[in-house]
Amino acid sequence: MGGTMDGTRQRRRGNTRQRIQDVALELFAEQGYEKTSLREIAERLEVTKAALYYHFKTKEEILVGIFEDLSRPMEELIAWGREQPHTLETKQEIIRRYSDALMGAAPLFRFMQENQATIRELRIGEMFKTRMLGLRDILIDPDADLVDQVRCVSALFTMHAGMHVLQDVESDPEERRKAVLEVAIDLITRAHRGAGGA
Repeated sequence: MGGTMDGTRQRRRGNTRQRIQDVALELFAEQGYEKTSLREIAERLEVTKAALYYHFKTKEEILVGIFEDLSRPMEELIAWGREQPHTLETKQEIIRRYSDALMGAAPLFRFMQENQATIRELRIGEMFKTRMLGLRDILIDPDADLVDQVRCVSALFTMHAGMHVLQDVESDPEERRKAVLEVAIDLITRAHRGAGGA
């Protein structure tokens, strides 16, 4: 019987970690990363600072944890993309899957957008840049001319902008996501044709 107890405890500990991250991100979003203390995170969670400390020693550790969890789909997408043939279908599928990954990570991206100076100073700025370059390299054909390279990068930026800039536009989020996706896919398709793809 000891086995099931341990299993439950393991799972609960996993959930605590998750809860800390969720609450921290809420607070970071509400009042900014700089102004949020570990004590406030513990207070909102109604746990002791020691309990929080058991999982995370610093705010940055919490943020890196959030980033790693929420950007794991991006990692998997890049790994998948590297294995695929460099066809238009592959690129369009990458854009579609990236759209899904972004939706899953929406709170993180909102935070990053609003705390750009902080992000630049922290480790996650570099981590994010590495992932973006990974995606870019899969989308851009090695021999693409500059205009088509710009189109590929613009497709990624279009998707990021679609999350932030259009947030307050009166429209259904799903309609908005489809519109953004359509523009991004159009850019990728034109870039591919420009690069001599069929």
